Formats: sequence, structure tokens, C-alpha cells
Amino acid sequence: MLTLLAAPAEPATSAGDAQLVVAALLGIAAVVLLIAWGKVHPFLSLILGAAVLGVVATMAPDKMITSFSAGVGSTVGGVGLLIALGAMIGGLLAESGGADGIVNRVVGRVSGTALPWAMAGVAALIGLPLFFEVGVVLLVPIVLLVSLRTDVPLMKIGIPALAGLSVLHGLVPPHPGPLVAISSLNADLGLTLGLGLIIAIPTVIVAGPVFGNFIARYVPATAPAALLPTRQPATSGGGRRGPGSPDAAAGGRGPGSPDAGRGRAGDDVDGDLLTDDDLVNPGTGRPGAPVDDSGTETARRAPRFWPAVLTVLLPVVLMLLRAVGELALAEGTFARQALDLVGTPIVALLAGVIVAMFTLGYQAGFNRGQVSSVLGGSLPPIAGILLIVAAGGGFKQVLVDAGVGNLVADAAKDANLSPLLLGWLVAVGIRVATGSATVATITAAGIVAPLAATLDRPEVALLALAVGCGSLFFSHVNDAGFWLVKEYFGLTVGQTIKSWSVLETIISVVGFAGVLLLDLVL
Repeated sequence: MLTLLAAPAEPATSAGDAQLVVAALLGIAAVVLLIAWGKVHPFLSLILGAAVLGVVATMAPDKMITSFSAGVGSTVGGVGLLIALGAMIGGLLAESGGADGIVNRVVGRVSGTALPWAMAGVAALIGLPLFFEVGVVLLVPIVLLVSLRTDVPLMKIGIPALAGLSVLHGLVPPHPGPLVAISSLNADLGLTLGLGLIIAIPTVIVAGPVFGNFIARYVPATAPAALLPTRQPATSGGGRRGPGSPDAAAGGRGPGSPDAGRGRAGDDVDGDLLTDDDLVNPGTGRPGAPVDDSGTETARRAPRFWPAVLTVLLPVVLMLLRAVGELALAEGTFARQALDLVGTPIVALLAGVIVAMFTLGYQAGFNRGQVSSVLGGSLPPIAGILLIVAAGGGFKQVLVDAGVGNLVADAAKDANLSPLLLGWLVAVGIRVATGSATVATITAAGIVAPLAATLDRPEVALLALAVGCGSLFFSHVNDAGFWLVKEYFGLTVGQTIKSWSVLETIISVVGFAGVLLLDLVL
């Protein structure tokens, strides 16, 4: 997963190795038990789990709090902003009808059995330049709507999409993990990129459509109603269900109702995202009531297919151009600096939001107040997700600062194993212990770097890929991405482990098997 955190220069505790192992196990167990058995909200569970870990590891209270706060701040500052900006694009895409148009085109041209394969291919393409979190935010609305429209199980479509994003994130530059491994091992970037793509194709197939078809039978996921990218229907008389309407009071169309997110054919009204407040539409007397857009329905027009697609792909293209610039342009040139700026994930997504305001907002017939309402209304549904992901980042940082990652690294230094296996195992251990793919990659690559000097160019490239595969192994409760997937797909902790955690393990194992096979051939 994308992370802005790094292992500290020295642990924040002097606890012994056995004590650190116990602390990590108890901290993780506390999180799982509080959520699964105690029914405590994940946000609070992660905070309490971090406290258990810190207390058992004898971290000083001030260092424990500082560590957790730093993890939360870094996660919100990085991942949180990306989620919020991506949600705004998704909100405009949904309310304008652009998402409907994309789904209709995909569903109309791809049969039901081919949908998982199409989703895996689209996700892999989009995931080439995108951080995992950004890809999830941009793809999930489409995945949810395709599943809703086609009655194909959510996991059957969602798992291939997640697989395409995750494989590219761990194995292919310009993602931070592969780039760190390439730099630490002095591997050839072009060769690593080529070999990574060769390994990525079968890995996406096995972990995506094949596993998705299997796990869909055992994880009957239902998309969260609040996140469904579709308009809500009006009442039969053309009115809207406001907070005080009979149907709203009865819960007929509330976020938790079975029909939430399902619109009737022919309705052309605004849904839950298109709400106002006293600043946007003063004088209504009902903050949060639907926007009064009477008389504008006839002017509404759904965005064309290609403008909608290009708007969604704009952040992808900007980040891809930055990656190309890093490979082809010298540092310090104006073109390189410009591409570095516009290709920064936050800047790229902000540009996407601004463009979407015009191509998906004003062009669809919304006025300025309605566009503002859509943007504002897209944020409340992700507030819980942001807090849970942030708390996951805090929990992870307490693990790192306690020295758990260093413990795994030290245990592997004296192991008498092949460089490829050693690199994979070290990355696996640190990934499971800390939840950070990037920290796992940095540490594992540093440990096996001296061995890289004795290998030829193809083997060094394969070593970088082995480390990348290990860094994806078994994402669980200490990984912010675990909570991102759980909340976006409306899963329980157990369902997330059965689907997402197993998916990441399959990617790691199948990818590493591909590395070993290429090592025999090259």
C-alpha cells in the first residue's frame, strides 16, 4: 500500500525480541476481537489495539501517542486527500449520469462471463501509473454499478479489479515499492519493468477472475448503499423524499434499506449526493434537504461516453506523463519540473475534479450551486472510511516505531538461503508485521543489497521483483488498505480476510513462483 511512513532510526522501546513478538500478536488480536466479538467500531478498535501493543511493548505513553498521531497524520495527509478528491470525481460522475453511460457501454459490449476479465484488464491498465488507493477510489463506483446492473456477484467483479490494481502496485514501476527496490539493488529499470509485466499477466489472471469466481460463492458481499454511484428515485408524484417525508421516516430509501441506491427507469432527479445546506441554498429552512432544481429537468443531459471516460482518466494520464518524464527527461529541466508537478497524485486528482466540474457538472445542466452540492455531498459517505484508514495508519506506525520491523529484518540476516527466497521471506515477514508494503520493500531490499553485487543483470531484476512479491503477502488488520477494501465493499472483518487477505497472498505466491520460473529460464 502507498505509505508516507518509514521505519525510525531506533525503536521507541527497549523491549526484547520475545516481548515485541508478544506485543504485536496481542495488539493484532485485540483489534480482531474488539471488532468481531465486541462489535466495537473499527476506528476505536484500532486505537485500542495500538494502545495494547504499546503498553505490552513498554513504550512510553508520550512516544506511543506521538507515534500513533504521526501515523494518522501521514495517512490522512497522503491517502486521505486522495480518497476525498477521488470521491468528488465519483460523485460528479454518478450524479451527472456519466457513470450510467460508462456502465451501459461496458455491459452492452461485454457478456456476463467476460465481465471479470474486462474488469481485471481495465484495472491493470489504470493501475499502471496509479497508487493503489487512487485506483480503488476511481474504480469502485464503476465496479459497484456494474454489479448492480448485471446482477453479477460483487466479489466476482471486485476481486479482479483489486487484483489488477494490487499486482501493478507491487511489481511494476513507477510505483514506489518497485522503484525503491530497483534503486537499492541497482537493478536495470527497463529490464525489471519488462519482467514485471511478464509476471503480472498470469498473476492477475489467477488472483483476479479465477479466484474471484471461486470466492464469490463464499463471500456474498453487498455494496454499501451509501456508496452506490446511482441516483435515488423520486416519489411517485414527482416529489422528493426529504428528511421528513413518510418514506424517509419509514426507512424506505435510507442508506440501509434494500432499495437504497436503486433508481427507476425514466426518473431524472437528483439523488442523495445532490443536497444543499444553508450556504449553498439559503432560505430553504431545511439544511440537508434536496436541492431545489425544479424546472431544470428538461435541460439535463447525460455526458457523452468519451468525455466521461477521459475525465476519469485525466489523473491517470497526468501521473503516467510524470512517470515517463522521470525516465526520459533530465532532472532540473523545465519540462521535467512541470511533469513532476502536474503528475503529483494530489495535483492530478485536483485537476480531475476541476475538469469534472465542467465536463460532468455544468455540461450536464447543473448550475453552480448544484455542482457545489454534489461535491459536498460526496464527502459524508467516506468520512467513516477516512477515519478507519487513518487509524490503520496509526496502528501500523506504532508497530514500526516499536521495532517489530527491525526484529524481522535482524532475524533474516544470518539465514543461509538463496537471494531470491531470502528477499521474498524478509519482505513477507515485515509486511505481515507492519502492514506496510513500502517499509517491507525498503527493509528487504536493504538486507539483500550486498548479495545483488554477485548476481547478473537478470537475476538482480528478479530479486527486485521477489522483494515486491513478498511485500504484498497477506494484508490484514494492520494495513490501511485492508480497511479501505473492507469499507468500500461493505465486508465484515472475516469476509475481508477470506477475500482481500487471501487475494494478496495469492498474488505474492503466484508472483514469486513466476520469478522462480524466469530464474530457471534466464
